[in-house]
Amino acid sequence: MIVNGAAREYSGSPAKRLADVLRDDFGLTGTKIGCNAGDCGACTVMLEGRQVCACLTPAAQAEGKPVVTVEGLQAHGALSRLQNAFLRHGAAQCGICTPGMLMAATDLLAANARPSRDDVLDAIGGVLCRCTGYQKIVEAILDTARHQPLPAAPEAGAAVGARSVKVDGLAKVDGREKYGADSIPADALWLRILRSPHHRATFTLGDTAPLLAQYPGLVRVFSAADIPRNGYGIYPDIKDQPVLADGLVRYRGEAVLAVVGSREAVEAVRDADLPIVYAVEPPLHGVAAAKAPGAKLVQADKPGNLLLEGGVIKGDADAAFAVCAAVAEGQFQTAFVEHSYIEPEAGWAQRVGDRIEIHATTQTPYMDRDEVAGVMRLLPEQVRIVPTACGGGFGGKLDLSVQPMIAVAAWQLGKPVACIYTRPESMAASTKRHPATVTAKFGCDAEGHLLAVRTNADFDTGAYASWGPTVANRVPVHATGPYFVPHVHNWGSAFFTNAPPSGAFRGFGVPQAAIAHETLLDDLARQLGLDRLEIRRRNAIRVGQATATGQVMEHSAGLGACLDALAPHWQAMQDDAARFNARRKQLRRGVGIGCMWYGIGNTSMSNPSVMRVALRQDGRFTLYNGALDVGQGSNTIMTQIVADAIGAPMALFDLVAGDTDLTADAGKTSASRQTFVSGKAAELAGLDLRRQILRLANAGEQARITLDGDMLVIADAGHSHRIALGSLPCLEGGKDVLLGQGRFDPPTTPLDANGQGVPYASYAFAAQIALVEVDPALGKVKVLRMVAAHDVGRAINPQQVEGQIHGGIAQGLGLALLEEYIPGRSENLHDYLIPTVGDMPEIEVLLIEDAEPLGPYGAKGVGEPGLVPTAPAILGAIRDAVDVRVTQVPLLPHRLRALIRQQEEAAA
Repeated sequence: MIVNGAAREYSGSPAKRLADVLRDDFGLTGTKIGCNAGDCGACTVMLEGRQVCACLTPAAQAEGKPVVTVEGLQAHGALSRLQNAFLRHGAAQCGICTPGMLMAATDLLAANARPSRDDVLDAIGGVLCRCTGYQKIVEAILDTARHQPLPAAPEAGAAVGARSVKVDGLAKVDGREKYGADSIPADALWLRILRSPHHRATFTLGDTAPLLAQYPGLVRVFSAADIPRNGYGIYPDIKDQPVLADGLVRYRGEAVLAVVGSREAVEAVRDADLPIVYAVEPPLHGVAAAKAPGAKLVQADKPGNLLLEGGVIKGDADAAFAVCAAVAEGQFQTAFVEHSYIEPEAGWAQRVGDRIEIHATTQTPYMDRDEVAGVMRLLPEQVRIVPTACGGGFGGKLDLSVQPMIAVAAWQLGKPVACIYTRPESMAASTKRHPATVTAKFGCDAEGHLLAVRTNADFDTGAYASWGPTVANRVPVHATGPYFVPHVHNWGSAFFTNAPPSGAFRGFGVPQAAIAHETLLDDLARQLGLDRLEIRRRNAIRVGQATATGQVMEHSAGLGACLDALAPHWQAMQDDAARFNARRKQLRRGVGIGCMWYGIGNTSMSNPSVMRVALRQDGRFTLYNGALDVGQGSNTIMTQIVADAIGAPMALFDLVAGDTDLTADAGKTSASRQTFVSGKAAELAGLDLRRQILRLANAGEQARITLDGDMLVIADAGHSHRIALGSLPCLEGGKDVLLGQGRFDPPTTPLDANGQGVPYASYAFAAQIALVEVDPALGKVKVLRMVAAHDVGRAINPQQVEGQIHGGIAQGLGLALLEEYIPGRSENLHDYLIPTVGDMPEIEVLLIEDAEPLGPYGAKGVGEPGLVPTAPAILGAIRDAVDVRVTQVPLLPHRLRALIRQQEEAAA
């Protein structure tokens, strides 16, 4: 076949997937595999000038024909106009879908150099993206005809606030970025995990030795007996999840055995040949079953199947409800939600002397290091985590996946061992968003000012604890919404069931609670005849007021400013909907609003980050950045912050990211913490290095630093000092001559028995409005437009902030209307639906910058806030359109149709 203009020969099965030939035989790993079923489009290439899914195309179909992959888009080493546009517009976040998007767009542009927006939607409709919300991808494709050079990196002092191109963007658009499955050594053994087909069962394991004879190429079968310490978990005192089950499986998809050998051998092993005898038991599904009297325990040491409970109590809620002019209450139900990152879990490990080295997709290298060390009974210093590029995480790659098993196998076998999850395996085994049952009651005075709130939230944490304690603790703090409420009684509980573990997923339970508190705000507005935006403006918590935990907001409480910014859009969209409804009867339009707040970082826990930056002998800087970038752009953000702190241009910075041998612990990429926490540590590191540089010339703080090759120039008060960096001694083990370090741990306090204290040092705020169109006869909803106002403190990189909000809105739309993971049934991306480009509305982002004094240059976080208010805004808009109150998500068409029928029957 003619691949990227060159003749390439493949000798093998004619039925081998073209994607595998390109990756395995030709080394063109820019073509990604996200599903192997034609659902995600990550493997899209050009065959004979048209886009095809390479995972569904047999090699024989390409014989003698031209194939173009993402690596072939560059002519003579120069980026194509399309690749250039993707960089300029920030169209690549994690980058795993980017090659597929580029190839689909190439197909379009070859036939139509000036496509319309609808043309673009049609062309890329077969490629899924979980990060971007698609808007910047569409903008980039439409802008391809207007060829412009990439903007230069910001000069000294101008990086913060600039729409800087991603520092790691080039590798994402030219196919060089290496994800978990992309750099596996040629001599690696392959590991496959064999999983339980039952939700709950005991089992006995027979002799596995005959498997080695039955399947030539197998070298080892691992069971629970081979794991040095067979338990891990997020919390230091909860290691309840086994690497391999030991006689008992608690959910369908739990790991039971691992086989290692050649790839062909491990993939050939059939479940029917395994020496396992299961005794199936009735499973517990749902919190009600887990709480039922006499329910069998999922974890033997957890009475009542209760993992954890806790709450926040302020004032006297019962007495306050007695004097309320209006009271609203309800019960709300949410489902399991799958992360659906386009990159399945993947990685490889090798033993290096008395150390184990793991290359894998992850959000938390240092926690991986410590957990693997615990499983293997090694010292943490004996474990090295080298994170690969992460093709989306959203919380799902905070928990261990392939890491412990490939580490154990590589350690014991003395050879590299690799593992790549299939899409069904990823969906069966990975963590989910917690299903929630939220019962809430809100009361206010005659003017709409909230007086009392009472909520109770029960969460299904699945078979193992994972992040259940974080969710159960965070939600009571946030369940009032971003409003001042003098009397509060909020409670949260997490229960074990026989479902996949529920873990971290963009918001830690706050999106579920927001559906409840925003619906009840709408209820109160209706009872009092108040505008829905106005009741929120009256209650928006402001500086000087106390939260439910008694924490006084001292600064940066920007919800009021967000609502003010939305007000003209709110009125205009309502007017548009009214005009449409006056002339159309079959379709109805409505407008809704949702608000949120989100505590940045861990709840009432130490949450430190350490960052380092060095000046090298060659006159360049190296940022040693342990804050893992999973697509949100922290590599770029940290570089912008540290560059301005030093007073140097971004172009002089190189990056070392995530490697636990080379970077300090910057904490987990979770809880929207990296910009605020690690960003502040980066600022402090830059300032530390700047002080060291100025000290070389005894210069004042206002001195200007420049670099002329390997010559350091310090200009101060009319004097210029030139220092040859080659004359300075190098620090141990490298070419660095100076090293700055910064550490930041946000000030918080533990919560007392009533949940009173300071759980977070800073809060993000947002408000979003949605315009929807509903077909009452079919129960179908189309979100037409959203306007999102977000208080981010300071936008370090506005383009990346917008992209995070776009992506959050896409996931919030999925939560509201599409996504429901059903254990044992949701196994692929054509049964489990995430938003496509055709599902997405037009989005306008309004950035509100209410500076946070603790944050770097005033910045807070935006990773999770983009998602939290979206579902409430959409549900409120549906209610405005067809007058039905939604209490269960996702609002699938049959559920909406049932609500409309109930309304029609009641009216009759």
